[in-house]
Amino acid sequence: MTDYGEEQRNEVEALESIYPDSFTVLSKNPTSFTITVTSDAGENDETVQVNFKFTYVNKYPDEPPLYEILETENLEDSDVADILTLIQQQVEENLGMVMIFTLLTAVQEKLNEVVDQIKNRREEEKMKKEMEAEEAEKVQFHGTIVTIENFLSWKAKFELEMAELNRKKQKEEEALKSKLTGKQLFERDHNLDTSDIQFLEEAGNNVEVDESLFQDMDDLELEEDDPDFNPVDLGSDED
Repeated sequence: MTDYGEEQRNEVEALESIYPDSFTVLSKNPTSFTITVTSDAGENDETVQVNFKFTYVNKYPDEPPLYEILETENLEDSDVADILTLIQQQVEENLGMVMIFTLLTAVQEKLNEVVDQIKNRREEEKMKKEMEAEEAEKVQFHGTIVTIENFLSWKAKFELEMAELNRKKQKEEEALKSKLTGKQLFERDHNLDTSDIQFLEEAGNNVEVDESLFQDMDDLELEEDDPDFNPVDLGSDED
């Protein structure tokens, strides 16, 4: 017949010697105690840990002990869930034998894995930030790579902006012209100073001249040899 009490007392003594700094007896009937399991130190001396409470049932180890997690340090909820699943698996595999040390050993291995995962996550985050910084630097010094899509998008946007600028410019010019005097328009528009000349050139031979308005040159008594001769005077005498 199994002496459950004897096996339980022997295990408690062994656990107390293995975990002298974290083993605490809570009660003796039923036997209940807490143990804290801490991982090995990580790269930056970070650790993760779990504080367990175990309680023996009358027929332990033929029946599983009661257990719960009282507190954790530096663990995610997903890590805690994984640890509870791990303990359940170990309990089923070791039923019939004292198992607390076996459970805690498996948990510590799991905690060491978590520390390694923390290290890997930090390295991944570091690499990600470095890659993002490199990409930002490439954009700054080399600009955005031109593709057909972003070129057409830029072109459409540019044409809309230019059309809007031209519309505003034309509207402003029309508003300004409505307020200018003729002289100001002439000074602003240099095409006006050649408009008359252009008109005459375009008219060409189509301009009709009334010859009756002019006197026959042969009928004029011009004294070209007179040193005081001035054609202008002739016109003034007639008046």
